[in-house]
Amino acid sequence: MRAITRLSAAEFTVHVPDLADLLLDAVAGGHSLGFVAPFERGAALDFWRARTPAVADGSLLVWACRGPRGIEGTVSLAVEPKPNGRHRAEVLKLMVHRAARGRGLGRALLTTAERAAAELGTTLLLLDTETGSVAESLYASAGWTRYGIVPDYAADPSGALRDCSFFYKRLA
Repeated sequence: MRAITRLSAAEFTVHVPDLADLLLDAVAGGHSLGFVAPFERGAALDFWRARTPAVADGSLLVWACRGPRGIEGTVSLAVEPKPNGRHRAEVLKLMVHRAARGRGLGRALLTTAERAAAELGTTLLLLDTETGSVAESLYASAGWTRYGIVPDYAADPSGALRDCSFFYKRLA
């Protein structure tokens, strides 16, 4: 497996096009991640560019796994800025390119975010995903606890409403 590295603010800016391509692939593969079809490259670029200030100020940590086609996978960790929530963080945008799936990269990215959160002193992680998705199975098998399902929470890329499962994980 290729190395997973945290992107500095400068590296993040350079890799925005690769991250946009990965997001396009994920949405084309049926994972909404907040987007519906038609989903154009410009919108994917805008999404990642809008995260630049958060990456620069350290409130959003982004990891990437690079391969021959560019970035094959990514995961982000949003650090809670409120004083009463500094013990928690949210795992966001865990994506693996369709051509790189089935080799454990998703689990490795998730583990990377969990370890980094623990090193920051985070004791509680949160995330959400489409109910019944492959991602939901990954989180359950990685020791995450589902604490609820919201029906018709978000639209998939085709516009159909889907249920969403919400998970947490306590870190030692």
